[in-house]
Amino acid sequence: MKEYSTQNIRNIALASHSGSGKTMLAEALLFFTGGLTRLGDINAGTTVSDFQDEEKRRGISISTSVVPVEYENVKINLLDTPGYTDFVGEVISAMRVVDGVLIPVDAVAGCEVGTELAWSYADDFELPRFVVINMMDRDNANFQKALDSVREMTSMRLIPLQLPWGEKAEFSGVIDVLGNKAYKGNGKESGEIPAEYQDQVEELRMEIIEAAAEGNDDLLMKYLEGETLTEAEILIGLRAAVLSRSIVPVLVASGTAEVGMAPLLDAIVKLMPSPDQMPAAIAEGAKGEEELPATDSGPFAAYVWKTTADPYVGKITYFRVYSGSVSSDSKIWNHHEDEEERFGNIHVMRGKNQLDVKNVHAGDIVAVPKLNFTSTGHTLGDEGHPLKLPVPHYPTALYRVAVIPATQADSAKLSPTLSRLCEEDMTLSWKQDTTTKETILEGMGGQHIDVAIRKAKDIFQTELNTQIPKVPYQETISKKGSAQYRHKKQSGGSGQFAEVHMRLEPLPDQRFEFVNEVFGGAISKNYMPAIEKGVKTVMEEGVLAGYPVVNVKVAVFDGKEHPVDSKPVAFEICARQVFKMAFKEAGGVLLEPIVNAKVTVPEENMGDILGDFNTRRARVQGMDTKGGRSVVSAQVPLAEMQRYTTDLRSMTGGRGMFEMEFSHYQQLPSHIAEEVIAANTKEEE
Repeated sequence: MKEYSTQNIRNIALASHSGSGKTMLAEALLFFTGGLTRLGDINAGTTVSDFQDEEKRRGISISTSVVPVEYENVKINLLDTPGYTDFVGEVISAMRVVDGVLIPVDAVAGCEVGTELAWSYADDFELPRFVVINMMDRDNANFQKALDSVREMTSMRLIPLQLPWGEKAEFSGVIDVLGNKAYKGNGKESGEIPAEYQDQVEELRMEIIEAAAEGNDDLLMKYLEGETLTEAEILIGLRAAVLSRSIVPVLVASGTAEVGMAPLLDAIVKLMPSPDQMPAAIAEGAKGEEELPATDSGPFAAYVWKTTADPYVGKITYFRVYSGSVSSDSKIWNHHEDEEERFGNIHVMRGKNQLDVKNVHAGDIVAVPKLNFTSTGHTLGDEGHPLKLPVPHYPTALYRVAVIPATQADSAKLSPTLSRLCEEDMTLSWKQDTTTKETILEGMGGQHIDVAIRKAKDIFQTELNTQIPKVPYQETISKKGSAQYRHKKQSGGSGQFAEVHMRLEPLPDQRFEFVNEVFGGAISKNYMPAIEKGVKTVMEEGVLAGYPVVNVKVAVFDGKEHPVDSKPVAFEICARQVFKMAFKEAGGVLLEPIVNAKVTVPEENMGDILGDFNTRRARVQGMDTKGGRSVVSAQVPLAEMQRYTTDLRSMTGGRGMFEMEFSHYQQLPSHIAEEVIAANTKEEE
């Protein structure tokens, strides 16, 4: 592929609800500009974007793919993101490196959950955006209704720059309000605007000119003085208004029918900013914050926004150059790992196809294979000029599974496989739960985890089974308690003898404290470490139900020893028994983990959510409204939230979202504690 300078690059994310036509829109734009010889099809699994086996199998996008479209000497890097909420990490990673967003809206369904989600992330990253009323050729398509649904969602000013030429089966082209022309089909040929649209076009044109004038002070003066603005001046004003996010242009298209392609591309080229028109990126340098304008003359700085493992090529690292330029066969420094990386060939990715490019200029998005130390979120640059570009905030995991290797061979590959999966996906994480002795994989939902498990098998040849994880309960005491125990063993030869008197006390602010209160040498000091070791062993194993014991002060206040038979091992065994006895005297109880949950739903679902929370032993902390949606904050036991993603989706028809994070531990109600203890006893048997 040929080189493109910074001014001739547009980095645009396609983000919206699942099924709003993002992938087919990217496909149609690529086909229209000659990048493809035939149009792919999602059902047949032949699109450029959805090239992974999992995407073909499910018929949805599950990872962001790059589709560069070349049009009128400009390269538009389209980043086709997944619309399914489980894969929101991919959307965040893509938005981190683009300069604008296209938000397709289904002309039948209108604004949906994924549309709102994409919009809110575009707000977080302060990105200019277009709304594309897509699939206008569908039965029941309604331009005005779809536009009104977006207006209800946002307070931003939406201005249609185009109107549909007919709707449903009659949708045959696009009417360009700004250019005062009508474009038939894909938009290569233009003609006169049909008479029935003239009044509407004139009215909208006045609104567009007014918005353009407001985007630039000089133009505003000219407009207020009654002078006519030229086409070039209107474009300058509109571009400024789009960049400042004071307006959102609304366009019309149908990817599947290939209608409105040229007008859409013209709008992207003329109104979306190039990387050098965006505010300079802020990086953390050796002497504090440093601005990085998008110029080739600056220090080299690139942000790695995605890494993938390809079974044939190996690791592919996707990055965006924020400053400076880079060429193939060069040495680069990874500032996070303080390691040198060698670039071989640099590729422009088009789906899975690699197009070689020799030099890459500031602002471009490219990929390089086989880097050794680099993973998502790292900054690449010059060794002599340390820089770190900020990593965006990713939501905390909402869905957990315990993973079990299928065979002994898989067991050896478990740790490296999970690490590689989590390296690729910033919303996946894994850990060894010391409480339940399980390996936990955490993600955003059932589909997300399912895809990761299949990837482990297909790419890393590691077969994993999953189950609902055990809840990491803890054990503690509710009052003081003491006990004494004598350990005596005589079987010929030297025996074993130890006697320990122990007291336990609740210790709210600390996990564990061990105190020696023995006076007069009833137990020698050199046996104390053995007693403490015995206590710690039982605390790890648990007394009631096999969960670790916490918040306990242990005091040894008396005991006996034998001059010949007493040994450290005897005191260790004795300490284990006396601790268990004292624990029961001290009113042992189970503690359960509580999470802070924040649920955002449409107002009509509020009653269902509160009713459902009552069945989950939740304590509602507060209720709020935000942008026409209700927000419920509550403290809920983790045991009741294990599969909440699925339940919330069914209660709200996919329109509810939630986030949760660990808060604290509190005592488990006795009737539930009995069930947990009984289940553990049964398991041990």
